Amino acid sequence: MSASDLWPTSKEMRLPQGDTHGVSWSLLMRPGDKPSVLHSVAEMLPRHVTTDQLLSTMVDRVVQELCAERGTLYLLDALTGELCSRVAHLPEMEEIRLPPGRGIAGHVATTGQALLRNDVKADEHFFPGIDRVTGFTTRSMLTVPVVDSEGGVRGVLQILNKCEGSFSRDDTELLVALGEQVAEALERTSLRPAARSEPGVLVDGPINHVVGESAPMHTLYQRVLAAATTDATVLLRGESGTGKTMLARAIHDNSARSTGAWVHVDCTALPPSLIESELFGHERGAFTGADRRVQGKFEQAEGGTLFLDEIGELPLTLQGKLLRFLQEREFERIGGQQTLHANVRVVTATNVDLEAQVQEGGFRRDLYYRVRVVEVEVPPLRDRGLRDIQRLAEHFLDHYTRRHRRPARLLSPKALQRLQNHHWPGNVRELEHCIESAVVLCNERTIDAAHLALPGNEARASQHTPAGGYPPGTSMADVESDHLLRTLEHVDGNRTEAARMLGIGRNTLLRKLKTLA
Repeated sequence: MSASDLWPTSKEMRLPQGDTHGVSWSLLMRPGDKPSVLHSVAEMLPRHVTTDQLLSTMVDRVVQELCAERGTLYLLDALTGELCSRVAHLPEMEEIRLPPGRGIAGHVATTGQALLRNDVKADEHFFPGIDRVTGFTTRSMLTVPVVDSEGGVRGVLQILNKCEGSFSRDDTELLVALGEQVAEALERTSLRPAARSEPGVLVDGPINHVVGESAPMHTLYQRVLAAATTDATVLLRGESGTGKTMLARAIHDNSARSTGAWVHVDCTALPPSLIESELFGHERGAFTGADRRVQGKFEQAEGGTLFLDEIGELPLTLQGKLLRFLQEREFERIGGQQTLHANVRVVTATNVDLEAQVQEGGFRRDLYYRVRVVEVEVPPLRDRGLRDIQRLAEHFLDHYTRRHRRPARLLSPKALQRLQNHHWPGNVRELEHCIESAVVLCNERTIDAAHLALPGNEARASQHTPAGGYPPGTSMADVESDHLLRTLEHVDGNRTEAARMLGIGRNTLLRKLKTLA
């Protein structure tokens, strides 16, 4: 075995830790540098695209750079130790799963060293079984470990058959560098390791930055990705803090409109007198202070997606104008005579009972049927199971230790149990704030139960509250009342903070509280 066959990985390229939002990867390139994997996915990293789409883009770039016939990115499953071909130029098979140490890829994952073979049959580690299944003939192979900044092996990057000639020492150096960039990219996805220095990653759901592997989440993923393939109007339903905005963005990011505009309107954030102008725009002179023509959100979203958050708060006087747009894609600006058209996909969300609003006359029945062409129910955190709570807590812990530049933190068993016992009236948003607070305020390496900003009665409440959250037959009014009061208790009576956590306007919260008095 020659020195050119085994090539130790290096850490010559290091990118800044933290969020990718607003980072221009082009600023990191030096004159004469080759195009990088990171450049090909920089715009995708903060978005909620499918993880496979992100990884496939990287593998395509690697194969292009090395002039190979095929490429594969294996992820090392932290739970089983297997290598799984998360993405591959492999039309003959859905995926490859290799037991620990199997094949050249398994050997590289174990040793952590790059391996060059221009005659694979001469290597005792070569596993010919895949060629037998696919009918593909592997002649040469270049394989490198994917090692992140903590020194943990997260996977293996492998390319097959140089298009012309043989793989060289320069090819090895280049693939090692590209493998490091793949590791950098993985650190900015939700494919996080079980522990920073331990090998492998926790293989999660199909959408980047959406964490969860429970049965309700798998059902949710299917509906969200199915909705993304169409232009149909979508209604996302669920309690405040469950992640409806993130899922709306995932629908946009995985649709044919992903390169178009994404426009978010919170119907609770604007006074009723301003919502019409915000959505549809106005002409100069339409009202006092209208000194110029202003485009509305429908015009700004041309070719893309308009997300109407908390559509149940839309004033009844505007619902007819929205219905007309959904039916005809037509509208007029305030004070305007010209009929305008917009090519816009509409996604909506609500945390209220729209059916009850229809019965009470607060929401138009015809609009209700129009917005719920595709209906997606987002499960509350308490229904997602203990594993999802732990998975989310660890995800936020990793994220905020990086963002706030804190040393690595661990959650103690008592802290995890306290998190799993809590009722989570604020759902995922409340859990995120709880973990961020602990990261910022805790000066110890281990976060214990006492460091969690949770009310002290969560253990007692869990003893009397069934897994579904409330006893069967509990009225919706009682559930909402309890939900509001628990949230207020959590924020020590701060109504502004409670409204923000619940995802509703402060006036809406005050109105609901009056009904409880």
